[in-house]
Amino acid sequence: MRAAHRALVAVAVLLMTGHPGVSAQDAPSVAGSWAGTLDTGAGTLRIVFHLAPTDDGLAATMDSPDQGAYGIAAGPVTLEGGSLRIEVPVVSGHYEGEIAAGRGRIDGTWHQAGMTFPLVLEPSADAAPERPQEPREPYPYEAIDVSFESVAAGVRLAGTLTLPPGDGPYPAVVLVSGSGPQDRDETAFGHRPFLVLADHLTRNGIAVLRYDDRGVGGSTGEIATAVTRDFADDAEGAIDYLLSRPEIEPDHIGIIGHSEGALVAPIVANRTDEVAFTILLAGTGVTGEELLVMQLIAINRAMGASEEMTAQRSALQRELLALLARTPDDSTAAEQAREVLAGAGVTGQVAEAQVAALLSPWMRHFLTYDPLPELRALKVPVLALWGEKDMQVPPEGNREPVERALAESGNPDVTSIVLPGLNHLFQTAGSGAPSEYAGITETFAPAALDQITEWIATRIR
Repeated sequence: MRAAHRALVAVAVLLMTGHPGVSAQDAPSVAGSWAGTLDTGAGTLRIVFHLAPTDDGLAATMDSPDQGAYGIAAGPVTLEGGSLRIEVPVVSGHYEGEIAAGRGRIDGTWHQAGMTFPLVLEPSADAAPERPQEPREPYPYEAIDVSFESVAAGVRLAGTLTLPPGDGPYPAVVLVSGSGPQDRDETAFGHRPFLVLADHLTRNGIAVLRYDDRGVGGSTGEIATAVTRDFADDAEGAIDYLLSRPEIEPDHIGIIGHSEGALVAPIVANRTDEVAFTILLAGTGVTGEELLVMQLIAINRAMGASEEMTAQRSALQRELLALLARTPDDSTAAEQAREVLAGAGVTGQVAEAQVAALLSPWMRHFLTYDPLPELRALKVPVLALWGEKDMQVPPEGNREPVERALAESGNPDVTSIVLPGLNHLFQTAGSGAPSEYAGITETFAPAALDQITEWIATRIR
């Protein structure tokens, strides 16, 4: 799950070529990287635009380094005289600026979600961080672009199927991502954890299917109105697709879910007899309402907030979430939430952004969803892993109810482990705070990769 308070600029979920929209003659004069700091009122974010000349003009990408988001697709780019406009459709935003004489500065404004923020850009040498665990082609296995139907009508999902070398059929797993719009690699904070996990598993003889969330990348459907059980429909479609492939051993298909994906995995395993095992990475054992308060307290303490400030913020969080629970009408809930926020000194565009996030269909569903009934019904082998330093799904408060529910199911094959020193993304961490994710070079701790692979191997021999 992403941090409870999402920043204004969305994490990158699509990597595609920018659309040129400026004359080739003018392009070189502004080509290069331009950086500035966006003040949202609730905090600051560094923004970097990379402008590259093409035969037709300029192509662009955008980075949000503080969110670990790199290569956000931008386009079209328009340059008329000294006026520059960069569209960033994947985050529903755009930048408009005036290039200063001498080309050493662009004075402009960032527009997103009906809000505007000043943003001054200056030349920059910022580059994406190194990620040494990411595999590079050619791979020692086959990677195939595929598409398949969700069991939900009208949703077709695009993904990548990796097949180990040698003769099949192979055991296989489906990877299910955490909350928010995710691509098939679960790209976030400059990392691609599902790419690294899929590569490791495939090199060890396990086929892997990973896919873009509905409405993301090559997948159809609408993610804005989707909730956890809708994502279970999509994952069930992925299981059905693997069953259709002759290279896959039908009796050895499992599902690995990370964060919200760990809520999805038990739902799918309980719906169908075709799931042979499940792996829950950072799975929750409480409702979303309880979890978001846990998150806020853990992250505030890690960031050095005083106990008084942490208590104030958690009290505000509880008040807003309780308000949502008792107020089903969105317009009434929005009005009351604005009043609560105003009482805490949060007003204007920042308050409106928070109200919109609170009233999303996903949030309303997530706040009341209880994962324990599905866990109590789960009969297939289960591996449940947490990172000791996870602040988004803290092991303390989540491991015990998950273990208790699985014990109540009578399931004879349950393994539950807290891996020391790891965070929510299963990186070797300092404090474990989300602010560290982007700065950590490691994408997925080898200890976690080996634990997953070895556990699967003992169940498919």
